Amino acid sequence: MTTIRKYHLNNLDCANCAARIEEGIQQLPGVRFASVNFATSTLHIEAEDYSRVADTIYQIEPEVEVVAGIEPDDEIDRRAIKDVISIAISIFFLVIGLVFETDLHNTPFRIGEIIVFGSAYTISGASVLVRAWKNIRRNNWFDETFLMSISTLGAIIIGEIPEAVVVMLFFQVGEFIQRRSVNRSRSSIRALMDVRPDQANVKIGGDIHVVSPEDVKVGEIIIIRPGERIPLDGVVRDGHSQVDLSALTGESVPAKVKEGEEVFAGSINQTGLISIEVTKPFEQSSVSRMLELVQNAAARKAKTQKFITRFAQVYSPIMVGIALVVAVVPPLIIPGEIFSTWVYRALVLLVVSCPCALVISIPIGYFGGVGGASRRGILVKGANFLDVLAEVKTVVFDKTGTLTRGVFKVTEIVPYNGWDNEALLKIAAQAETQSNHPVATSIKQAYGKDELLQIPDSFEEVAGYGVRVRLNGKDVVVGNDPFMHKENVPHVTCDVPGTIVHVAVDSEYAGYLVVSDEVKPDSPAVIMQLKELGVQNVIMLSGDREDVAQQVSMDLGLSDYHAELLPEDKVSVMTEMLGQPHQGKIAFVGDGINDAPALGQSDVGIAMGAFGADAAIEVADVVLMTDSPSKVAEAIRLGRRTRKIVWQNIGLALGIKALFILLGTFGVATMWEAVFGDVGVTILAVLNATRVLK
Repeated sequence: MTTIRKYHLNNLDCANCAARIEEGIQQLPGVRFASVNFATSTLHIEAEDYSRVADTIYQIEPEVEVVAGIEPDDEIDRRAIKDVISIAISIFFLVIGLVFETDLHNTPFRIGEIIVFGSAYTISGASVLVRAWKNIRRNNWFDETFLMSISTLGAIIIGEIPEAVVVMLFFQVGEFIQRRSVNRSRSSIRALMDVRPDQANVKIGGDIHVVSPEDVKVGEIIIIRPGERIPLDGVVRDGHSQVDLSALTGESVPAKVKEGEEVFAGSINQTGLISIEVTKPFEQSSVSRMLELVQNAAARKAKTQKFITRFAQVYSPIMVGIALVVAVVPPLIIPGEIFSTWVYRALVLLVVSCPCALVISIPIGYFGGVGGASRRGILVKGANFLDVLAEVKTVVFDKTGTLTRGVFKVTEIVPYNGWDNEALLKIAAQAETQSNHPVATSIKQAYGKDELLQIPDSFEEVAGYGVRVRLNGKDVVVGNDPFMHKENVPHVTCDVPGTIVHVAVDSEYAGYLVVSDEVKPDSPAVIMQLKELGVQNVIMLSGDREDVAQQVSMDLGLSDYHAELLPEDKVSVMTEMLGQPHQGKIAFVGDGINDAPALGQSDVGIAMGAFGADAAIEVADVVLMTDSPSKVAEAIRLGRRTRKIVWQNIGLALGIKALFILLGTFGVATMWEAVFGDVGVTILAVLNATRVLK
């Protein structure tokens, strides 16, 4: 059995290099999956043999260093000082050369001028020329180093030595600024997710030991002082406080916690000293799960991102072909034209044809969207799901725990066949002791005497129906109306508001409990927000009775609803809707284990992660870290904003390149103007991509 491994790629500052590395790794024997994300400098790979990964990357890009594990918190650009020094020296020689050329304009090819400009060109362009030569030897043609080398060497051949120096120098300055911009963007994205606690204060006897959170065991007691970040998930055993959950949920209002209540890793203790009993190891804590989801999202690329990578691979060769035509054809067919003029114009086209702006800004835009979403308590498991969210036209909600609180209360007890209220409630609570369903929890809370509840001899939870147990030698079934029919138990038909839980003992009807739920406060608001966003259909699926579902649907103003559904029925409804093109992209929102099949069936599954079942969170494509349905509208809005920014970058890059192609072809733009425009649009695109973080 293979697993997906993660590697950090140091010195990966070229988006085309990232694409070549990904393509090279994918061609290795035994590789099932490989994805390089330029925005995070990471490689995700699943293969039978990982031993050839580093060697393959070295063959493709010798400067890239492969490091196993999680990317570092702060990436240091080791070449920054060297780059600044070489750029400064090149500028010095360039200025001297320009002055020298001014004085000796009648003899531009004198040895002194050649030495000065040649020194400036060598210092600024040596690394580019070397990289281009190495790439050519490895059959990697048409990258930015090749294009820049051909264009500047061509300029030197036709006598434009100063311009060749200026172009190479501008390119190096642009590469330096671009590298710094990309690194800052990466740092900004990582800062949004920098919620890893650094230490834990473990109480052992009367002493406090400061240890790494990874070393704390389940059941140990940790002390959290005011202002400290909670390092692990646990239950408060002593004290009370207010906790800032914004890093996990995006909610700015602190939550009050007291003894017996659960707290989550990554949140900040604000006011009081509290003691916490650890309930999960660090790798399974809320903060670890969140970071893992967000970091792994980089491996799932959006269709736009994949298209642009493929586009860049054919774009440069096409531009080289166009430049060749521009250099050769006009002088042959237009009388009086000279080759040097059109060769120069062709060199301008080569300069402007670098695809950096496209290939760099798009992955940063998508990962910025993922990082910005996590800041708001919305975990998107892949950039591809941001695109799907942007296209959602139908949103399907589960009812219980999603649109409604899922916090039930027993409001009525109706016994039959000699049973009384207390005995009926007790046997129902005993039957539900091993169930975590919200209805089961409400029945146990209504009984309120956990110490008197006997654990059943056998327990079976029948999804969508109820529970079947063996208790004191008796067969007890507790569940909904279809369950009674399935068990052939004669029973009353109840027409009262609320959820009805029937109880039968040894196939004899004992009575029923009425359990009531209420709509969440922001459920009406999210329906309005979705309609304002242009979502055409908002539908509810429920396992509850027809009259209950109908009332909730009317109260919220839903487009449609389906009631009395089993888990497999929800999948059938989803399958039917997915087969109807007019529904558009469909998002399903749920929180329970019985919602997992429908979550996996939809175009994009959205799970309520605050209190949701692990199965639902695992299957879902998007996880909301609160139980607030309004986050669904926020996720869709964020997906659309991300896609808008990505397409802005595509339009900006292609538009400016098209403009310079025209200007260069007609002799209006010079080479240094072209490289300035190319570098400028790259930096603008990177800065624009980071807007999605805010």
